[in-house]
Amino acid sequence: MAAGSSADWMGSLAPALSAFPLAHLAIPGSHDSFSYWVDEKSPVGPDQATAIKRLAKISLVKKLMKKWSVTQNLTFKEQLEGGIRYFDLRVSSKPGEVGQEIYFIHGLFGIKVWDGLMEINTFLAEHPKEAVFLDFNHFYAMEDEHHIYLINRIREAFGSKLCTMEYVENVTLRYLWEKSQQVLIFYHYPLYQEYPFLWPGNKMPAPWANTTNVHKLLQFLETTLGERAQHGTFHVSQAILTPRVKTIARHLIRGLKNTLVHRNLPMILNWVKTQKPGIMGVNIITSDFVELVDFAATVIALNDLLLEGHQAVTKS
Repeated sequence: MAAGSSADWMGSLAPALSAFPLAHLAIPGSHDSFSYWVDEKSPVGPDQATAIKRLAKISLVKKLMKKWSVTQNLTFKEQLEGGIRYFDLRVSSKPGEVGQEIYFIHGLFGIKVWDGLMEINTFLAEHPKEAVFLDFNHFYAMEDEHHIYLINRIREAFGSKLCTMEYVENVTLRYLWEKSQQVLIFYHYPLYQEYPFLWPGNKMPAPWANTTNVHKLLQFLETTLGERAQHGTFHVSQAILTPRVKTIARHLIRGLKNTLVHRNLPMILNWVKTQKPGIMGVNIITSDFVELVDFAATVIALNDLLLEGHQAVTKS
């Protein structure tokens, strides 16, 4: 694949790979994808413990929270242009706000979900061979009417680009191109059953290591890949380290990027380089601060291994 073509990498894959199920391809994703902007002036989110909400009345606390809430530097558009195709989305209503507006959330409130969807849709309109996975996996302060509002906004944003629920193995790039579909929505809430364009959350398992130790993380990623379902689901390898309360307390001013991410990303990237996509291999890999290393390009390059395997089989 030509350098600099990350914005169109799916459309630039070797033709043989467009017939592979997307569940077998290596696809770069981002963790807490929307957190490049959080609002220090907004109330602390309902995803936080009561003690944090009390502390956050002190303005300095929110500034420090921001250092630990932000896990990406790039906007949706910039992530898409850099090759990211899977987005990890956590959303919430704003308690006390009139209406049903839904926002992205990670400790503090981010932008309106609608604005993010429109940014993604603009990119897809300009890059018709690219497809995205939007994984709505955490909901806060939301009743059914909030969900219905959000689901209608998703439909309004993407319309005919939405890929209806299908056997996972049937969904290839070629399949999507024939139907002019580009968006797979995973919705971890029972209402998904009422909408054909919502995929259930269990089709997108994303086991979480919940550790600050990079060696434990890599061991966990290996173990969960070994246990991956061979059919019927996608799979997310969350190549991320999670700060503990004491980590935050010790490194309050430095924030997530300077404490955990910078130091460990090279080891995580080395793990990525040793992976193979395919039935028992990696599928979607997510990271924090995706631009700090050549993360997306490294994941995308793994697809060459699939091609080599395919060519070897067709020659023999």
